[in-house]
Amino acid sequence: MTEAQIKLKRTESILSELIPQALGSLNDKRLHDLEILEVKCSRGKSDAKVYINPSEFSEQEKRDYLKLLRKARPIVETFCLKDQGWYRCPKLTFEFDTQIKKSQDIEELFKKIAKKDEE
Repeated sequence: MTEAQIKLKRTESILSELIPQALGSLNDKRLHDLEILEVKCSRGKSDAKVYINPSEFSEQEKRDYLKLLRKARPIVETFCLKDQGWYRCPKLTFEFDTQIKKSQDIEELFKKIAKKDEE
């Protein structure tokens, strides 16, 4: 692992801890319990994707949450800047993690296949 990769991983790790803290400090209680699964920074650390656990939300709720998160983004970025004393914070983009749903769907398929094999 190169030094740049290590710094990138460190930034992702710091953001994974700070973003839930920042969301927890906001007045909107709906944002307090969002589960942040992963943060992926671009190579230059100018952008970061924040992946959220989608498991309990309907499509409409997801849209509503993404709207709230877009509004909260500057506050969350400022929180991270102040906490770390950074010159700039990566521009955060929030999205629900689709990989979890895909892996659950695949597991369901495997279960159905296994049941058919038993019959």
